[in-house]
Amino acid sequence: MRKIWWKILCIVIIFYVIVAGFMGPVPHLAIVNETIRNTYFHVALWLAMTTLLLAAMIFSINYLRTGMIRNDDIASEFTKSGIFFGLLGCMTGSAWATFTWGDPWPNDPKLNSAAVGMLIYLAYLLLRSSFEDEQRRARISSVYNIFAFAVFVPIIYILPRLTDSLHPGSGGNSTFGSIDIDSDMRKVFYPAIIGYILLGMWLAELRIRIKVINRVREENELSIPAR
Repeated sequence: MRKIWWKILCIVIIFYVIVAGFMGPVPHLAIVNETIRNTYFHVALWLAMTTLLLAAMIFSINYLRTGMIRNDDIASEFTKSGIFFGLLGCMTGSAWATFTWGDPWPNDPKLNSAAVGMLIYLAYLLLRSSFEDEQRRARISSVYNIFAFAVFVPIIYILPRLTDSLHPGSGGNSTFGSIDIDSDMRKVFYPAIIGYILLGMWLAELRIRIKVINRVREENELSIPAR
């Protein structure tokens, strides 16, 4: 029970976010209207993605320090969970932009930065697939993962704020926290972030287990003498 309590918590939170996200009270704002509910999904997904990518970078550092392959397993699977959430964030953002700005992908600095950031991490997956040696793949991809996160954060969160953007918090626009998030929305928004982080960890754990099983199976096959 001690090992699954957080998974039960994840299911409860996600269920709560879905129900409250679509049925709970929200402020009535011009243009945005009911699409403000996407804050629970689009914005929360991106914040959860950033948290998972940060954790992946930390485990990449730990791998370079210790050489333990498990750290690389965790780093790679946390990164994949983060990329998955990033793609979901792009899709929910595109749907939001369609209704509020009239274009699923307008020429906006933050949207273009998001695309660049996702390409950086998709290149990480391509890099890992290009090496057959496990230790070499782990070393090179760990170094790349560290620099990828160091570049990703300024691209996504800093540079777009320095220029005009349709997104809140840029070009003189108020941040979403000052105009969108009231006390009722905070009751859903912050649990949503926690729920998505737990879901990403759960997905990563399942894939890590698969990696361990496959590694043990390969080792057993090599240890069996040929007849």
